[in-house]
Amino acid sequence: MQRRLAALAVILFCAGLAGSAPSEDGRKTLLFFGDSLTAGYGVGKELSYPSVLQARIDSLGWEFEVVNAGLSGETSAAGLRRIDWILRRPIDLFVLELGGNDGLRGIPLEYTKKTLQQILDRVRKRNPETILVVAGMQLPPNLGPHYIEEFRAIFPRLAKNNEAHLIPFLLEGVGGEPKLMLPDGIHPTPEGYRLITDMVYPHVLEAIRKRPGKP
Repeated sequence: MQRRLAALAVILFCAGLAGSAPSEDGRKTLLFFGDSLTAGYGVGKELSYPSVLQARIDSLGWEFEVVNAGLSGETSAAGLRRIDWILRRPIDLFVLELGGNDGLRGIPLEYTKKTLQQILDRVRKRNPETILVVAGMQLPPNLGPHYIEEFRAIFPRLAKNNEAHLIPFLLEGVGGEPKLMLPDGIHPTPEGYRLITDMVYPHVLEAIRKRPGKP
């Protein structure tokens, strides 16, 4: 029953997001495609880093709509299954934040790397002009040094192979800090998300400034 309810939630989420039309005011779309870290698990989507980032972009007067396509519990394989729904709307900048749940589950690294690449391939196939950003992730030390290092290396390789901008580590300065993390030790507090926004902001700013027809 729980699996059926989870599947239904995914279907409703994707249908609602894909069915939304492009902004009537002609704004460009910056879409964050990720898991619970993007969705704002534990604090609410309104305090997630994409939502805070929208306010900063608005303060610059730039015509970008930030879309939070984060879904808690998402793996790279689940992301691949729903990416075609997401791509039914035009996307100008695409930020990929997936893979953390793969690592926590010990999924083979080659499978994760292959699946993330397939997601980026589909984005580029739909619109070759979409600017890509890859958010790097790291794992706790209990999974063994070899697996941890090889997992960490997935993201810079993806960025390099796809000419994408790289956010080296999404939780830089936040992960492992008890005051900035919820009791589960995995998800940030509101203050943690604000600091993540501080770190993500210059990377997204650089991507926006380098795109054709920049604001």
